[in-house]
Amino acid sequence: MPGGRLTQQDRQQIALGLADGLAYAEIARGLDRPTSTITREVMRNGGPTAYRADLAHRATEHRTHRRRRAAPRGPGAPQQAHGRDAEAVREYEEVFATVFMQSGLPKMTARVLASLYTTDSGGLPASELAGRLQVSLASISKAITFLESQGLIRRERDDRRRERYIVDDDVLYQSTMASARATAHLGEVARQGVGILGPGTPAAARLENIARFVDFVSESIARAADHAREILHTKPETTSDRTAPGSMEAPVSTEPGAVHDDLRVR
Repeated sequence: MPGGRLTQQDRQQIALGLADGLAYAEIARGLDRPTSTITREVMRNGGPTAYRADLAHRATEHRTHRRRRAAPRGPGAPQQAHGRDAEAVREYEEVFATVFMQSGLPKMTARVLASLYTTDSGGLPASELAGRLQVSLASISKAITFLESQGLIRRERDDRRRERYIVDDDVLYQSTMASARATAHLGEVARQGVGILGPGTPAAARLENIARFVDFVSESIARAADHAREILHTKPETTSDRTAPGSMEAPVSTEPGAVHDDLRVR
């Protein structure tokens, strides 16, 4: 694979590929680049629907210039653990945060959550988060308040009595279940409208279909989350063997229209 950064021509090819509906892997093959490079480039510059080659190129130049100005780090600066590439980690955190933003999180909240997920301990005090993200403690506090309200993080005190903000092994399960409950509530509200608008009317039929659809989706999400919960507690050395005996992967039917009995809409 060729080295070096993406050129403006490369970015124009990426934009054309996205416009044509090509997958990241196909765009990457056309540019002889790793798929991860294209994924990172698109996700950090607006995502597949908002990517613009000229804006992406200018944003990259701006980031490079800003890092050079902020860069000189003395020999006493903390080193990345496990021999990680600090620049690659920083870029990955930006991609991860962008995904959270596309799911609806505010920018600073997404950056805080991505930063917590990419620490080995899964937790940091506010002062270290502020230092990592180069923002004020007030910005961190606001993001933390929102994340706690959504059940996406929890807090605990460390040995020095400082509050640390944690993403533990179960937090994703809890947030998924909360999402399933919120989805189910939409179905309940839609079904209330059936009686108000009159059973048998087009509007009531539409709302009933929405309710049935939402019931199925929310129940499926909750059932799948319960079934897969133990994956979040899997030790690192076992994650590579996804098809080993005892794996939780279920066989997927290749028959058109096949549906597992326990997920069939009533």
